[in-house]
Amino acid sequence: MSRTRLSLYDTTLRDGQQTQGVQFSTAEKQRIAATLDALGVDYIEGGWPGANPTDSLFFDEAPRTRATLAAFGMTKRAGRSAENDEVLAAVLNAGTSAVCLVGKTHDFHVREALGITLEENTENIARSIAHVAGLGREALFDAEHFFDGWKADRAYALEAVTAAFEAGARWVVLCDTNGGTLPAEIAEITAAVIAAGIPGTSLGIHTHDDTGTAVAGSLAAVAAGARQIQGTLNGLGERCGNADLVTLIPTLLLKEPYASRFETGVRPEALAGLTRASRLLDEILNRVPRRQAPYVGASAFAHKAGLHASAILKNPATYEHIPPETVGNARIVPMSNQAGQSNLRERLAAAGLEVEKGDPSLERILSEVKAREAEGYAYDSAQASFELMARRALGRLPVFFEVERYRVISERRRNAQGELVVVSEAVVTVQVDGEKRTSFFQNENPNDRQDAGPVNALSNALAMDLGTYQDRISDWRLVDFKVRITQGGTEAVTRVIIDSEDATGRRWSTVGVSANIVDASFEALIDAILWKLVRDGAPAA
Repeated sequence: MSRTRLSLYDTTLRDGQQTQGVQFSTAEKQRIAATLDALGVDYIEGGWPGANPTDSLFFDEAPRTRATLAAFGMTKRAGRSAENDEVLAAVLNAGTSAVCLVGKTHDFHVREALGITLEENTENIARSIAHVAGLGREALFDAEHFFDGWKADRAYALEAVTAAFEAGARWVVLCDTNGGTLPAEIAEITAAVIAAGIPGTSLGIHTHDDTGTAVAGSLAAVAAGARQIQGTLNGLGERCGNADLVTLIPTLLLKEPYASRFETGVRPEALAGLTRASRLLDEILNRVPRRQAPYVGASAFAHKAGLHASAILKNPATYEHIPPETVGNARIVPMSNQAGQSNLRERLAAAGLEVEKGDPSLERILSEVKAREAEGYAYDSAQASFELMARRALGRLPVFFEVERYRVISERRRNAQGELVVVSEAVVTVQVDGEKRTSFFQNENPNDRQDAGPVNALSNALAMDLGTYQDRISDWRLVDFKVRITQGGTEAVTRVIIDSEDATGRRWSTVGVSANIVDASFEALIDAILWKLVRDGAPAA
């Protein structure tokens, strides 16, 4: 039985850019567009030409994509012809083969926001879509506030979308703009629109996540007959975000009844790059990836309980709904004071350390894990540090370098211009290649407080001169830094967890514990470098 084609329309570069605190540069938009194209979406909405310089420049330097590039704008304004509306003209001048126009379909918005009659609004929709189609462009109509409009005045909401369809819209997209319509309602209303004469093969869905059901609402619309889904990478979007394509895509490809009934432009080999695509966007936004994100989160395939890990060893399907590598993710069996030997052997095997069941070293490692976690360490959140600890216990940790000493100073002062600045400097001495090497680093941009901290100074000094290993750590960088006080009062202990990344996109976490926050940070920094050297196969000193 042949499967029905679903169209995937990405609006990360436009609707996603409406997220509070998000503003893409043109270069970043081009990079994201390339990622989306490689993933296999059908449409990439590049932005609103003429709305801001970045969007206009993106279309001026439009990337070559397999996906259809779409420009976004609004229907013509009342009192102007479609041919003489300069706002609509700017959208058309972007030269894209597809044009998506947004228009009001809720009578309340027509009267209150636009201040025109329902008849005028319907005419604006029809003439705008007809103008786009008449120029040989693929026309899409985003029916703004459609579901709220349907519930308020279904006759007018249907009149508005029918006008767009009859004027030549290839896709009429039903938008839950306020995000308040639940999945069952979306399914019912979508089915009613199809029954009224707009075929599902020309109907799309655009949901927002204000009730936490944007993905479910999109799937409900598909089940009811819609054949295009609009969404964004990682669910970016204003307020609570849009439907998350990173969750929708693997659900459509891997879960029934969708996998058997539908096909998309995303191939299995591209699906294996989904985690990478998700984390690339977070990297561009300088955000920490959400650990609990479905499919791609760092904790999506983490098995902490000993009972779970024991079953996973026998058959991963016992506690995993899909193989993690299908979406480019990886299984994690964290170590904690809840761990048993099943967790431990699975975690060691993942690190390439095969240890026979019943080996006495397993009990020693478990005892050390539990003792160190009692001191404040957290190995379920710092897998790389756990691996290093286990390698030491097994006698399988190469010696690359030794830190002889470090010193760090942070000073808040006024500079020669009288500006209040923070300056940090660090000195680190290591024993490597048979000699001592001392490195000094001072913050060189004291007005940039993001780079003025002691941990940044220490990481730079530590990584400045490691002799034989220098080239191997040149792409190492810190991406997150978390501090937790594990005890109170005079017995306070500080736990620092550092997330690192390299040029391959690989991420790892390390932990340090001390009464001194700087010393705890330095311990985690050393572990971060050691783990990278081990995993990259660096030879011992």
